[in-house]
Amino acid sequence: MDYQKPIPLKNQDNHPYWDAADRRELLIQKCESCQHYSHPPGPACAKCGSTELSWENLGSEVKGTVYSFIVSYRPFLPGFQDDPPLVIATVELEKAPQVKLIANVLDCNPEEVNIGMNVKMTWQDIKEGRALPQWIPA
Repeated sequence: MDYQKPIPLKNQDNHPYWDAADRRELLIQKCESCQHYSHPPGPACAKCGSTELSWENLGSEVKGTVYSFIVSYRPFLPGFQDDPPLVIATVELEKAPQVKLIANVLDCNPEEVNIGMNVKMTWQDIKEGRALPQWIPA
């Protein structure tokens, strides 16, 4: 069956992030001037405004803890009708705690999710050559 959900679009600011995700790796944009991580990525540092940006590879074994979450019981967009209940979490990265990524927590009963829960990143194949970072219990 074809993937029915919206597929993230790549642009000049975020394509290194999505290209890495397609390879099952996590790249986070980092400012060379102030060392601040910038996510979501953009054309300049959100902290100091510098355009001296690089990408730090956090690898494919990414761990974190649930910082916040909600459970969605109804689909808001086409393609999500079979997903509820869906756990949408903000996760603080273990290797870069100042970075918080939003993604779904999969393979878990929503009642078991809690703030501080250990999770690890997994990549969900969404179509040929594209993968979406998600979380599963660690």
